[in-house]
Amino acid sequence: MGGENEKSGLRLWRNARLATMAEGAAGFGIVEKGALAARDGIIVYAGPEADMPASLGQGAETVDCAGRWITPGLIDCHTHLVYAGNRANEFEMRLAGATYEEVARAGGGIVSSVKSLRAASEDELVAQTLPRLDALMAEGVTTVEVKSGYGLDLDNEKKSLRAARLLDGERKVTVRTTCLAAHALPPEAQGDKDAFIDLVAGTILPEVAAEKLADAVDGFCEGIAFSPEQIARVFDKAKALGLPVKLHADQLSNLHGAALAARYGALSADHLEYTDEGGAAAMAKTGTVATILPGAYYFIRETKKPPVDLFRRHGVKMAVATDSNPGTSPLTSLLLTMNMAATLFGLTVDECLAGVTREAARALGLLDKTGTLEAGKSADLAIWDIERPAELVYRMGFNPLHARIWRGQ
Repeated sequence: MGGENEKSGLRLWRNARLATMAEGAAGFGIVEKGALAARDGIIVYAGPEADMPASLGQGAETVDCAGRWITPGLIDCHTHLVYAGNRANEFEMRLAGATYEEVARAGGGIVSSVKSLRAASEDELVAQTLPRLDALMAEGVTTVEVKSGYGLDLDNEKKSLRAARLLDGERKVTVRTTCLAAHALPPEAQGDKDAFIDLVAGTILPEVAAEKLADAVDGFCEGIAFSPEQIARVFDKAKALGLPVKLHADQLSNLHGAALAARYGALSADHLEYTDEGGAAAMAKTGTVATILPGAYYFIRETKKPPVDLFRRHGVKMAVATDSNPGTSPLTSLLLTMNMAATLFGLTVDECLAGVTREAARALGLLDKTGTLEAGKSADLAIWDIERPAELVYRMGFNPLHARIWRGQ
């Protein structure tokens, strides 16, 4: 097709229906008979084709979308994607009636994943993670967050984060890494949680920050993990190191983790099944996103649902993510996750789609770069063979992705 525009990296998708997901736009920010233009991987126009500047169509590499829908590329904003082995044996034990305590005594639980990760090399971790990443990408995911938390010592936390950092060199995808060293107590800690938190705050986080291995810091605030006071020590160090924070909060009990996350201006608080009104109000005040994780709720057969109506009432933004992990949510389908969020928790189609695009970007601190179809943002797109956006939430086990575009390619 030639021309100066092509030489300057201009690409045009025309004859499309757009769900821009732009903030404040009605519905999905729908544009019928739309077009989207990108130069060097950045969106320069998204709107009605009839209103597009004529110059953008001259000599551009052009794709006729034949009336297909374009949404922002999907974003999985909470995963534990880097791990070794699996815990299918525990699943089998639980189905046969074993309790979590019995599973743990048999060497299961997070400690099982710690043992497997520590035994794996960095290359082995990357090789085992790529099929999980590929499954997400095959459904239109263009950005994924990956947590550590199965190393639980300095060398293995760094190994896990380095493996996560290598993923976007292997695949065309944006990866954000999160240090979750305060995930569980390793066996060698011999039950001393405070001493382990000293290690996390005093040694692991400073080294991870110095080597630029993490984009954020997370923790697990729960009776079976760490107290609010212990997590506060981790967050104090993260803030001192200039790293944003997020929190596994109020999943199994109400330790007021949501309010703790808000107090530190956390990007997100995640799970939130037991969050109360005070926690929701605090999150709304600071703009902390509520990340909804229906996969874990489903897989461990939880009965307490997150307070979605409270979040709506207080104006808390809601993201939706897979929580992909070997023990409590071995899920690598963001499309199925949306269906679960709708059927199990009552999220609307609008909330589900915003939750895996705009609000997921917000939960990663990336809303200025991706998550909506607007000029100035990365040309991260998903093109779908659907008649209406609700199909992306409605179907189970069906993938209508036509094309996935990352940074314009």
